[in-house]
Amino acid sequence: MRLGVISDTHGMLRPEVIEAFRDLDRIIHCGDVGSLRILDQLALLAPISAAYGNTDGFDVRARCSRTVKLECDHRITVALHGDQFGIPGPGMLMNEFPDAEIILFGHTHKPLIEILNGSVTVMNPGAAGAVRDGCRPSVGIIELESGSPPLTRIVPLGAPR
Repeated sequence: MRLGVISDTHGMLRPEVIEAFRDLDRIIHCGDVGSLRILDQLALLAPISAAYGNTDGFDVRARCSRTVKLECDHRITVALHGDQFGIPGPGMLMNEFPDAEIILFGHTHKPLIEILNGSVTVMNPGAAGAVRDGCRPSVGIIELESGSPPLTRIVPLGAPR
């Protein structure tokens, strides 16, 4: 199973996302979507699950959940924006979702992949929308194969700054 993880589009879907998200089984958006148009465009690539973020309006909140819980390749996966925890950190999120094997979040605009306790994968794909705080736009890819740990990577978007 191949997952695309995206966050903080803020109404902007870069063409590079389409290329990075080829041949996915599912897309997970970790909030601050910015527009239902973004969700509709991503849904053309693969089935999508999405959490809403602190800047999302009522239309996005009506379609999305605060926290998304799903099973991906028999692994409990949780996705959220993370703003409800201030500036979320991997340990804090693992404590909040002790049954999760994969935790996906956004909000900070900073890409991160951490493995906690040797078995919990925590990923922030970074922000896929406008550049903020000097971080290059990015998305995440997770490849799941039964019996193996998740293969994770951050995919930078656009030219380096």
